[in-house]
Amino acid sequence: MSAGAPVFVSSQGNALLKDIRRLSQDNTAYRKQGRVWLEGDHLCRAALARGLRPAIAVFCESFWPLAPAEWTQAAIKTIVISDVLMPDISTLESPARMGFVIDLPAPGVLSAGAASLILDRVQDAGNVGSMLRSAAAFGFSQVLALKGTAALWSPKVLRAGMGAHFALQLIEGLAPDDLHTLAVPILVTSSHHGSLLHQQALPMPCAWAMGHEGQGVSDDLVARASLSVRIGQPGGEESLNVAAAAAICLHASALAQTTKR
Repeated sequence: MSAGAPVFVSSQGNALLKDIRRLSQDNTAYRKQGRVWLEGDHLCRAALARGLRPAIAVFCESFWPLAPAEWTQAAIKTIVISDVLMPDISTLESPARMGFVIDLPAPGVLSAGAASLILDRVQDAGNVGSMLRSAAAFGFSQVLALKGTAALWSPKVLRAGMGAHFALQLIEGLAPDDLHTLAVPILVTSSHHGSLLHQQALPMPCAWAMGHEGQGVSDDLVARASLSVRIGQPGGEESLNVAAAAAICLHASALAQTTKR
């Protein structure tokens, strides 16, 4: 299905550009608009690879003649804007030359048996995006974000996720009690308590819970956990960044599953 002729926009006050600006600069605007702004070719390519059709494609005027047909024909609506307008939309130091607006995927229903990553009030957008990448890479198909976690579809999380969003079922705004339907064991980590990760027979599928950068996993989640582990740190550091800890734990589970085959 091909897109229609592009619409040229040169006014900063254009209503559509104002909506896109909000999506780019407001972390929770996607909840109000039901749409998400993807800036740059990497995120746009990742969305297309997952079969998503953009509602709107935006191209800088200088890039429009150079853009590949798979991008120029991808969206329901295409607009071409004056180059000077993209920095007004973007929050990047070097604004991209194109972007897509996609419809926000409908919230899924918690899958009881899915290998999951639980985010317990993780607040840094870079950490959240990095953990989404690890989840997608290591076979964890579901991410369950408890209230207090950074908005999953915010611009910074999207950029840090590098396309992982489109490979995952994402559910946010949950309370701890919403996890009672999980049929897989919950695993938690601690800096100084629990058995060493590399010495454990890890269940798979499971749900790894990663907590707030300063406070860690809540007592409520710890009480629900089937296993508490710690990551060996022979170098003697006090603790690991939560995104690094998540990558190690998720990878350990992926290895355990591979070994069992």
